[in-house]
Amino acid sequence: MLDIDDLTTEALCRYMLERQRDTISVQKPEFALRKLNVIITAALDLSNRKGFQAMSLRDLSRASGVSMGGLYAYFDSKTTLLNMILSEVTAAVERVLSTPPAAVQGDAVAHLNWLIATHIQMTEAMQPWFTFSFMEAKNFPPAERKKAIDSEELTESYFKAVIDAGIKAGDFRAATSPLLPALIKPLLQDWYVKRAKYRRRRVGIDTYIATVQDFVQSACLADQTRKDHRATA
Repeated sequence: MLDIDDLTTEALCRYMLERQRDTISVQKPEFALRKLNVIITAALDLSNRKGFQAMSLRDLSRASGVSMGGLYAYFDSKTTLLNMILSEVTAAVERVLSTPPAAVQGDAVAHLNWLIATHIQMTEAMQPWFTFSFMEAKNFPPAERKKAIDSEELTESYFKAVIDAGIKAGDFRAATSPLLPALIKPLLQDWYVKRAKYRRRRVGIDTYIATVQDFVQSACLADQTRKDHRATA
């Protein structure tokens, strides 16, 4: 079960404080956490409305109610702020997707379904963070753009490992396309990038998860596994 409380902005800012303790100069942890929560929430909101490139630190100061001097206690530039946000998105992906429950380990079909459901649930909980990383990537400086690409490839690697294991076990077709892990990623992204489309169609998250799971399974399940899967559904 995904721990949603571990993916709130406050929880992510707590991780951020721990990760950036050598650069954030505010000494009182709880005060620093409250202010950082306000700053990051405002930064994501402004960026997702007007673009990170268009957002100035003065804009962020006004939106967050934190003085320019107060902002500089947390980061020295917009690029540093960008890296702080991207690092937490990548860390969350790694923390969540690298620790499947024991019940799905050794069962490629169950593990694949868990990865799909968990990633979509994670992006639901962290929607502003993932929307920011996806929508702004084309405008990032080269080093930060590479970091965003590396994060996407990290996600793909979890799917590739499970699909490769399923092929080896005979649960997935040997002819399963090696492009499948890369093709799954846009399906996962569509949920948070094009949310309005699914809202208009009254498609809820559980329906979306089940649809993606069925679609992906149709691309890789071996015939016998498909029969066994239907028998136990």
